[in-house]
Amino acid sequence: MYRFFLLVSDYIRLAALSFRYAFRRPWYGSEIIKEMDKMGTYSLPIAAITGFFTGLVLALQTARSLEAFGIKTYIGQVLAITVVRELGPVIGSLMIAGRVASGIAAEVGAMVVGEQIDALRVMGVNIIKRVVIPRVVAGVVMLPVLIVLVDVTALMGGAVVSTFVLRFPSSFYWSSVLQILTYHDLIMGFTKPVVFGYIIASYSTFAGLRSSGGTEGVGRATTSAVVTSSILIILADFILTKIYFLVLW
Repeated sequence: MYRFFLLVSDYIRLAALSFRYAFRRPWYGSEIIKEMDKMGTYSLPIAAITGFFTGLVLALQTARSLEAFGIKTYIGQVLAITVVRELGPVIGSLMIAGRVASGIAAEVGAMVVGEQIDALRVMGVNIIKRVVIPRVVAGVVMLPVLIVLVDVTALMGGAVVSTFVLRFPSSFYWSSVLQILTYHDLIMGFTKPVVFGYIIASYSTFAGLRSSGGTEGVGRATTSAVVTSSILIILADFILTKIYFLVLW
């Protein structure tokens, strides 16, 4: 229990410092752009494939359930609310966390094992500014963009099922999707990834900085980054959903 609470307190301290130093110079713009490219560009295929096949499966399951009540025509509306509010941000973030969190933890862990972090400290470089903040900014900026791609491709997957399986006109499907979505749904769906991106980037960097014991320690840090980030995403999703329902509805 002592180790657990020590771990939590250390992570909270790092997260608070990263938020505090994010608005202070120097900003290391080139590092931020490089991390945004690694997190965003290389994750586009994962986001697109995840969204499309999630939409296909969800549409098939939803159509079967709605058919029992004779309301298959509502498939577009049900799919839109489910994807934009919940499944798009959560499933997309979990899939992207598997790639991004492991990459960040492995990269930072290798810097620790190779004593590059110690060298930066000797040179007087602020580790939070140089190592943590570029990755956190990249996560906060790029994950919402990737979740938009997940949502769009998921709705496209639903359109495929609606058009070619249920034989509904595609115009009917897209009009029902646009009709049901409100600003509250968009706010809920597009602000959650900001928090999820912060969680993924900050904890993955934290896990990498705590690496010890050579390459075996880097492996443990990578596993911890993926597993803990996923758990924190699900926990944060519940808390944010509760807050949104209290504030927006």
